[in-house]
Amino acid sequence: MQRLTKLNYVETARQQIAALFEAHVEWFHTINGGRSLALNRRELEVSVSHESLILSCWTDNGICSWRIGSWQWTGEKLILEASRRMGAEKPVIELIPRATATAVAATVRAARQARCDRLAKLLSSQLVGVKVERATLSPGIKRGQPGRYARIILRLKHQRIAVTASVASHLPSDADAYLAAALLWFSRASERMRPPYLEQLWLVLEGELVKAVLPRIALLKESLRRLIHAVVIDNDWTELQPVEVPERKELWRRRLARFPPHLEQPRSHGAQAIVAERPEAIDVVQAKHGETLRYFGLPFARVRSLLGVERVWFGLDGGSRRLLEKSTMHEWESLLNDLQDHRSPDAEDHRHALYRNAPEAWLESILRRDISKLDPGLIVAPLYAQFRMAMGGRLGVRPIDLLALRQDGRLVVIELKVTEDREHVLQGVGYWQRVEAHRRRGHITRARLFDDRVIRNEPPLVYLVAPTLRVHRAFTTLARFIAADIEIYRFDINEDWRSGVRVMRRLRAN
Repeated sequence: MQRLTKLNYVETARQQIAALFEAHVEWFHTINGGRSLALNRRELEVSVSHESLILSCWTDNGICSWRIGSWQWTGEKLILEASRRMGAEKPVIELIPRATATAVAATVRAARQARCDRLAKLLSSQLVGVKVERATLSPGIKRGQPGRYARIILRLKHQRIAVTASVASHLPSDADAYLAAALLWFSRASERMRPPYLEQLWLVLEGELVKAVLPRIALLKESLRRLIHAVVIDNDWTELQPVEVPERKELWRRRLARFPPHLEQPRSHGAQAIVAERPEAIDVVQAKHGETLRYFGLPFARVRSLLGVERVWFGLDGGSRRLLEKSTMHEWESLLNDLQDHRSPDAEDHRHALYRNAPEAWLESILRRDISKLDPGLIVAPLYAQFRMAMGGRLGVRPIDLLALRQDGRLVVIELKVTEDREHVLQGVGYWQRVEAHRRRGHITRARLFDDRVIRNEPPLVYLVAPTLRVHRAFTTLARFIAADIEIYRFDINEDWRSGVRVMRRLRAN
């Protein structure tokens, strides 16, 4: 890796990386070995800002920018060690030209299969009377991509055991994807298997997945939990150690991260003036050091107070954000006009980046204005968007899309999706667990999140919202795996929700 410790190194890297982008039309963009995103070279930009190398590109969440600390071109892929949020996130970004993507995929597939075979060999050596019947990889997310999970079938005299493990790099936030894949595979394999039947599912966990997956298992229905066994594997993949799956009541005894204080902050004069320009589209989200202004959910401006003076920065890309002043007024007006033309339900070009990006945030912004469109029983305000249940925003702990209260005093956890997402159910249940833990401790009442309204001494409800044709085909199966006392409701909304949300169907999911 070439470390960018001097300004001349930064400029040299910018020139060489820019030349690579020009040499290849299409690239596959991957962060920490996760899902690949196909990008055109026009959607990638490398620049120098404040003596740092900045990579900017379009993603599903809009423009993202990273500070690059070191880089390497292997001849097949561009590897970038990046950072964001003052070093809170330090991902490894891989950019692979389409021409070499097939060769790289074959190499990755071979490495993951080798790891799968190693686990199968370890299992057969540590368990008496066990025969490895099958050791394969799960299908990739897309055709031609290698799978991320080992799928092993062990044969005993009177039963079979299904074993799965992650053979790719992973983060705590991957727990839902891992567990969803494991449960669906076990369910389908059990239906097809002839005697001796599959009677156990072993989840082989490594590193940070242990603490992330175990609480999820406690939320499954009892008949399924009895079949699941958790096993921890060491970093060298040489030793397996069983670990006890916690009971539900144990989750409420665990130490919780500090609950964040919630004080209603008055809007700054700068934020009020900007909202007044497009009140039907612009909303304000309180940030740690000021306010973030969003146009139908897409962040485009920041208001910060420095030494008692309000300053406004604007721009869709953090690396090219400008200070709002007389000299930049033309650029500000141009940005607002672009947003008005392209980020609108009446926009002519539905393929434009401003229309396509951050769609869930767009849906959230609509519901924030009137949550009763989803359920007339919900109070309109206060309503909390992107709500964090702990101080500091730890990595792997994602914020809750919407936290609301019903007129009858029941808390409601709302998770939004606008594209097919297999983890929809498990994400919603994970948020339910965090809210219920804080509710039992009285944190939500003491914080007066909902003013003086009485919060009923009952667990929250879970509302899972998605357009009718964007509900994942595995939704019903995964919902039925969840314990019945966790009330999950599915809301199917209209496909043209940008023009206004209408609930087409509501039903109890589990």
